[in-house]
Order: sequence, then C-alpha cells, then structure tokens
Amino acid sequence: MKHNFSPRGVCSTQIEFELDGNTVRNIRFQGGCNGNLKAIAALADGMTVQQIKDKILGIKCGFKSTSCSDQLAQALISALEKEKAQ
Repeated sequence: MKHNFSPRGVCSTQIEFELDGNTVRNIRFQGGCNGNLKAIAALADGMTVQQIKDKILGIKCGFKSTSCSDQLAQALISALEKEKAQ
C-alpha cells in the first residue's frame, strides 16, 4: 500500500513509500539533501519496518531534535500501525 507522510522539523517536505506487509519499497523524499536522501532510500529499500526503525529512529540532524531519517522511521511505524488497524 502506498503512503505519503509530511515530515516535521526537517528540510524535506514529503516522504512517499510503499509497504508490502512489513517490507518497505519505493521510498522517495521531496526536498532535503538530495544525495543523502537518495542513499537512505536505496539502502532501506527491501528492509522491514523494524530493521529500519532499529537503525535510524532517533537520529538527529545538527541541533534539530529530529532528522529526515528519523522522520522516515516515524512515518513507517505510523503507516504500519494504520495498516494493521484496518
């Protein structure tokens, strides 16, 4: 299922991804540090939500309380919870 997430407190403005059960596919960031976010998306593709959460949840960017990768982890957790509730 395709999901869209509007991150908060970071430079990226939108995160799009697909969940196939617990597996994450086709991650795309709008805005932010283009090269770094393409790398995160490529590395995370095919991983489970739990694997991604374990690696990147809580990462901060500079003096910010979050980061684009942390926002991705939060988006995945939220999307998986919503899918399970349906």
